[in-house]
Amino acid sequence: MSTDSLAPGSECSSRLYRRLDRRLLPFLLICYLFACLDRNNVGLAKLQMQTDLGFSDLQYGIGAGIFFVGYALCEVPSNLLLARTGARKAISRILVLWGLTSAAMALAHDVSTFYALRFLLGVFEAGFTPGILFYLTFWYPESRMANAIAAVMIGGPLAGVAAGPVSMWVMTTFAGAIGLDGWRWMFLLEGLPCVVLGLAARALLVDRPAQAIWLTANDKHQLAADVPQPQATQHNFARVASDPRVYLMAAAYFCIICGIYFVNFWLPELLRLNGVIDPVRLGVYSSIPFVMATLGMLVVGRSSDRSNERRWHSAIPAFVSALSLAFTAWTASGLGIVLVSISIATASMWMAYTVFWAIPPAYLKGAAAAGGIALINTIGVIGGFLSPIAIGWLRTTSADLRSGLWLIVGVMGAGAVLLAAIRKRSSARSREFSPIPADETFES
Repeated sequence: MSTDSLAPGSECSSRLYRRLDRRLLPFLLICYLFACLDRNNVGLAKLQMQTDLGFSDLQYGIGAGIFFVGYALCEVPSNLLLARTGARKAISRILVLWGLTSAAMALAHDVSTFYALRFLLGVFEAGFTPGILFYLTFWYPESRMANAIAAVMIGGPLAGVAAGPVSMWVMTTFAGAIGLDGWRWMFLLEGLPCVVLGLAARALLVDRPAQAIWLTANDKHQLAADVPQPQATQHNFARVASDPRVYLMAAAYFCIICGIYFVNFWLPELLRLNGVIDPVRLGVYSSIPFVMATLGMLVVGRSSDRSNERRWHSAIPAFVSALSLAFTAWTASGLGIVLVSISIATASMWMAYTVFWAIPPAYLKGAAAAGGIALINTIGVIGGFLSPIAIGWLRTTSADLRSGLWLIVGVMGAGAVLLAAIRKRSSARSREFSPIPADETFES
């Protein structure tokens, strides 16, 4: 085998990564789509469930956000366990448990059960997103990471595209069947497929390229050259947890998550305030911002990989989202104007999200990646808890969604500044980040 055939840009290399793309990314995309669907469909259930169970906007905000308390508490332990047991078993376990819990949301009958099930959903889903990101570091080099991440993470906006029309159709079509409300059917029919996906993960995934029987010896040799495999050593979580740059990344991610979950949980309400009452129309209009987000993620992922630039590919979209949200808050009415501005904001948030997740794997190397990515995600997703509660409180006290919009404008603006500050400047020839060496060993 010639050295040229192993070159990252060679036709041989391209064929290998196209094979990996076909084998790994579609399944991970479907899993991530259902993860986003099951954590966010509570936003679409809100208009029916809130009436049936008698929730206030504040109680709904707490229930929507308490998912992230369980998620944050179990995120790091779950990802450290993944590093020990392997991605195949961990992803399978996570999918089965969260699928059963999401389906059990159909049993919610008061505020207490609503809170308990949302908390458990967070506990069982913990580790899934950083686990997938960690898993991709075994298969893709840094130069291909943003595009691979985008191909999986478009499951987020695709869930938004599907969630509106599909969820509203389920809630209207199945309402009253065998005595169940439409929103209960929605939780059942969108939760149980995850159990099937969890069982499929045991058969479809392998932990490392060396274990893949569908790769040739030459393929494995090339991957070993392109993507050095970290040794199965213990890792010192304190080593990662003491690095201030990890917290800078986490703070930037926190801001992005606040914006994304404002849209996920409050977009139907924003459209309703602008005259969209019919459930089917509400579902269709709710999907439009996520269609734009899907396209934007694919474009920005490819652009970021081609230019090998991450910082501005994430900071600029975050700033654009802040401007678009400000315009939405300023106009506040007029369905067409609001839909266009919130669509631009949503697409920009997801673009920033996509490229952001190409940054930690370039910085955290080897055994440090599992705990470090989980720590960043844990801190960041606290925004998913605080954002709906803050918006719910402002909505309850002021009876005006614009006050919450202005809050998210400030948060996304701060996120853009933090993203722009992530890069550590050194010499002109230095790498964008000063990574933790891959050959260090760490103890838990």
